[in-house]
Amino acid sequence: MSGPDELRVVVVGAGPAGIRAAETLVAAGLKPVVIDEGERAGGQIYRRPPQGFTRPPETLYGSETAKAVALHETFDAMAATGRLAHHPRSSVVAIADGRLQVLDGAGSRWIAYDRLILATGAMDRVMPVPGWQNAGVYGLGAMQIALKAQGAALGRRLVLAGSGPLLTLLAVQLLKAGAEIAAVLDTAPMRRQLRGFPGLSARPLFALRGLMMRRRLAGLYHAGVQLERIEADERGPVALLWRDPRGREQRTACDAVGLGWHLRAETRLADLAGCDFAYDETWRQWLPKADAVGRAVPGVYLAGDGLRILGADGAEVAGRLAAAACLQDLGLPAPDMAGDRRRLARLSRFARGVAEAFPWPAEAAAGLPDETVICRCEGVTAGELRKTVDFGGGEVNRAKSLGRVGMGRCQGRYCEIAAAEIVAGSAGHGCVAAAGRLRGQAPVRPVPVAALLQDAVVEG
Repeated sequence: MSGPDELRVVVVGAGPAGIRAAETLVAAGLKPVVIDEGERAGGQIYRRPPQGFTRPPETLYGSETAKAVALHETFDAMAATGRLAHHPRSSVVAIADGRLQVLDGAGSRWIAYDRLILATGAMDRVMPVPGWQNAGVYGLGAMQIALKAQGAALGRRLVLAGSGPLLTLLAVQLLKAGAEIAAVLDTAPMRRQLRGFPGLSARPLFALRGLMMRRRLAGLYHAGVQLERIEADERGPVALLWRDPRGREQRTACDAVGLGWHLRAETRLADLAGCDFAYDETWRQWLPKADAVGRAVPGVYLAGDGLRILGADGAEVAGRLAAAACLQDLGLPAPDMAGDRRRLARLSRFARGVAEAFPWPAEAAAGLPDETVICRCEGVTAGELRKTVDFGGGEVNRAKSLGRVGMGRCQGRYCEIAAAEIVAGSAGHGCVAAAGRLRGQAPVRPVPVAALLQDAVVEG
């Protein structure tokens, strides 16, 4: 076996999970390679603005400021002293034969690894709403990125809709920044939210903080709503039509809409790395399989929201565990994992409570009107998708080949979950898992043709 100085452990992602994984490896005497799409480490939850940005961390991160600053300082210190190799603004677009194809500003390169830790995080889980294909309709995560990175609200009069903790958090952050919010529309009924209480009680202070933020929204917040459609003109949204819990029609004027139903794991690289997947009924998603500390397949470890949605605190714990498992498998001294395994179990209970309280609206997704655009990249409607079932047998990859759903720039990241609900419902499957999942394929991000034609640099 190679000595520590010769081992190359690559960490993909520099959010909470990736930073703690790198820290654990550095403490063991390794010099990990950290590849991240961001310019500065922190991930989405602790995203940092450009250098010279004047808004202080307290404004950007609120009650999470101390955690964010600690993570930033930890990573920056390791990078500044050469204890890790940092590749910012770099995307892993393919994995093959123990190497990663990485795209950066200079072109394409291949980076070899002995062990790989994937901390790829999560993204918005979005359900199509009639009219969502218009300009001015964003994911909640995109709105939060604009706020954190540039101090900008994407619109003058906003409606936020969906469900999950981010819906409330972003609304409060935007109000604090001076944005005008017309309404916050939650599809989860209050009685359903209360069903998640046993799990949410695993983190009582966190849950209490969420309730306090909800109170700040006062009359803007509406639970148990049904979203009808987004009205738009050539400039973008003009109103969102919805029904309140009593079924009464409502119309809220706006010029921008944010949509999001909690999060979905970013799993494309795990797929290319050969990980197995299983359908998680609670999250209504296909998630990669791994053991309790992140071991997936030989030489590959998963951490953070790319494995299971546990939030920032859970991602830190999972990052340490994945790195410790990696060290154990390399025969190197590793930190004791007992404490972090207990923490992860508690955070997992809380995450399940969130999923129970703020569910994905499966029935609404399956019943979307035929004219609703499902795949915004390719302009595929629900009706066109349903027509593929007669020829494709109710399987999403066949629906993709016949109708082009999931074949665009995002490779199904925004439409896959809703598309599976529609295909499964049209085919009469007893469960959505029977429709399968879209297979990942390289490149997982759009790549300039020139980068594929050039002779790639090989490292390691």
